[in-house]
Amino acid sequence: MEASEGKSKKQGASRLCCLCNQRRPVLKRPKTLQQICKECFYEVFEEEIHQVIVKNHLFKSGERVAIGASGGKDSTVLAYVLSELNRRHSYGLDLFLLSIDEGITGYRDDSLETVKRNELQYGLPLQILSYKDLYGWTMDDIVKMIGLKNNCTFCGVFRRQALDRGAALLKVDKLVTGHNADDIAETVLLNILRGDIARLSRCTSITTGEDGPIPRCKPFKYTYEKEIVIYPFITESFSLHTYAYFKKLDYFSTECIYSPNAYRGFAREFIKDLERLRPRAILDIIKSGEDFRIATTTKMPEQGTCERCGYISSQKWCKACVLLDGLNRGLPKMGIGRARGGVNGDHQKETKKPASAARSLESKQCGSLDF
Repeated sequence: MEASEGKSKKQGASRLCCLCNQRRPVLKRPKTLQQICKECFYEVFEEEIHQVIVKNHLFKSGERVAIGASGGKDSTVLAYVLSELNRRHSYGLDLFLLSIDEGITGYRDDSLETVKRNELQYGLPLQILSYKDLYGWTMDDIVKMIGLKNNCTFCGVFRRQALDRGAALLKVDKLVTGHNADDIAETVLLNILRGDIARLSRCTSITTGEDGPIPRCKPFKYTYEKEIVIYPFITESFSLHTYAYFKKLDYFSTECIYSPNAYRGFAREFIKDLERLRPRAILDIIKSGEDFRIATTTKMPEQGTCERCGYISSQKWCKACVLLDGLNRGLPKMGIGRARGGVNGDHQKETKKPASAARSLESKQCGSLDF
């Protein structure tokens, strides 16, 4: 009888949160495998991000900071947590939401409605820029011309430049994005597979673009996607829930309709398989990326500015201008692939364009947007 009671007490104790030893655990942290209660989860999750910000000197008091906001779970949680930490720890930051409308019907138009609600919920000013206004094209238009293969190349290049242009409009000092540990591990793997030494050397940096007009920061660099998104409850009475669910955050959860065939998706699945076998694999891959040393004999691309629009580029024309030029001339595949000499391969030589595909959008060219 005494042995049975002792066993029962031991089992009861084992069901308590391993941090506070007072409440029942509701989740097992993917990063540490600790069984913790909801209250302790909030505390450690937010404190870890605060420590990343402080130790890496991401911000200075008085800075204007734009949060890249898509309406998805990463950027929504980032906006919420950064707002909370800014208030709690007196960072002294002026925060803004910055969204890009790629022009994807049934996806981005819906997610932007979420961002507009976030603007009211968090009291943060919102700036929205569209591909249509910046480039004269929407992603719907581009996909109609080029199809689903390589469309992510256009979107990624245009989106990066659009964020920088939006940040310049807001006159901010920093731009923060919701890239998490999983994203960075995927990028390390992708750059190895592509043999992209230049990007491999900087993809794990928590702050990039310090030599450019507006640096970008990643406060979620060491935060697991599962710590933002999915948590299996210990008790059988609950199913899978999220940080956003716990905090009752309003976010958009649909994946982009044009991204199922994206190359990154294969790297993502591989990373998830590794994580199932060894949870620390994600942090280990990031650490490996940080420890890579590029041989001094390796020739790195020299950073300059685009002759056409003034954006940073290692070629005479930046990638956005090359892609946009191809679209406007009815040669959408012209800028895809590695550049070889001249102005990004002399535009791979002009061929006769179909009259039906020709578009006169000179007034909407990158070069005309003097931000």
